Amino acid sequence: MVSSGPFVAAATGDGVAVGEGDGLALAVALARGVGVAEGRPVGVAVAVAVALGCALGVLDAAGSGAPEVPVVPPPPPHAQESATNVNHAPNRTNPRIFPQYRHHDGRCGVPAGGGGEGPLVATEQLTYGSYLRIAELLDLQHPLSDPPHHDELLFIAIHQVYELWFKQMLHELDAAMAFLNQDDLLRVGKAFRRIHAIQHILVSQVDVLETMTPQDFNAFRDGLNPASGFQSAQFREIEFLGGVRGNENYLRHLDLTGPERARLERRLREPTLYDALKACLHRNGFEVSSHDALVAAFRTIYQDDAAHYALYLLLEDLIDFDEKFALWRSRHVLMVERMIGMKPGTGGSLGVGYLQTTLSRRFFPELWEVRTVLGQPVQS
Repeated sequence: MVSSGPFVAAATGDGVAVGEGDGLALAVALARGVGVAEGRPVGVAVAVAVALGCALGVLDAAGSGAPEVPVVPPPPPHAQESATNVNHAPNRTNPRIFPQYRHHDGRCGVPAGGGGEGPLVATEQLTYGSYLRIAELLDLQHPLSDPPHHDELLFIAIHQVYELWFKQMLHELDAAMAFLNQDDLLRVGKAFRRIHAIQHILVSQVDVLETMTPQDFNAFRDGLNPASGFQSAQFREIEFLGGVRGNENYLRHLDLTGPERARLERRLREPTLYDALKACLHRNGFEVSSHDALVAAFRTIYQDDAAHYALYLLLEDLIDFDEKFALWRSRHVLMVERMIGMKPGTGGSLGVGYLQTTLSRRFFPELWEVRTVLGQPVQS
């Protein structure tokens, strides 16, 4: 059988499945029979052709002849015009296959009341909730206190949101790195505008967390052991990508999953954002092979910003990133001290004592150092 349209998949009776289309085409051949269907869902175009068999416990054909799968009709023209995905392709319904009937002994049968009918291909319209998977998202907060303490939900939600923003920040930093390697400084600046906005949110979220009193936190804090924010793999990825390295021995003490450890090890092998900056400066004729040379390059750019304006804006974006990260560290340390004082942290860390040692960390130390010599005469 054939079916017109841009996304086609077919399953033949001998188990051969073929599919073609601009997006992803899925063809499932499970038993005898021939089926063809087409569909155009949002995001990834999926066409499913199904000849269903008992192997997966779904419908089989009764008697002779091949089951027919109804072709999903295209949506009305107004739906095609109004709903678009990121590729500006029409947003259509998602074909879903629903088994209708099964014998008590597990054999497949035909739908009740039907003779020789194949499986029905139903459509389910994409919704806000299904696209964002709201049901799954709202089922991810599980307090451990028994009975659940009122403020534990806030504690869980805040830190889950932090991890989502860390994910987005890594996404933007990777993009900024790619643009920097291409000397596309305008797009680097665009990426950092979003990164700076995210950093502002990271700091402001502390305001919400501080509505929780020490008594509230202590009511469920003991149940968090041995978990600790020290174990955030994405936060470490941001540090490694930015260039804060040199003390990675602590990774062996972190309770990381296999994928988390692999990501961190990959970040340690890859160039840092500072490496990409130095390479960009070198391509623009600056000497960056030593500490003093790098400071001198920064000084030249700042003192003659009209001649190097794109690089000047890049340096300002990087110093903003570094400063906002330091502000978040400082705000976080104060929040922790407000909550637990100088007590050890969960997971065996030193708590505030350890966090205070991180306040002096900088992604771009020479970019801070050059401020000291700006405005002073250049020594020959």
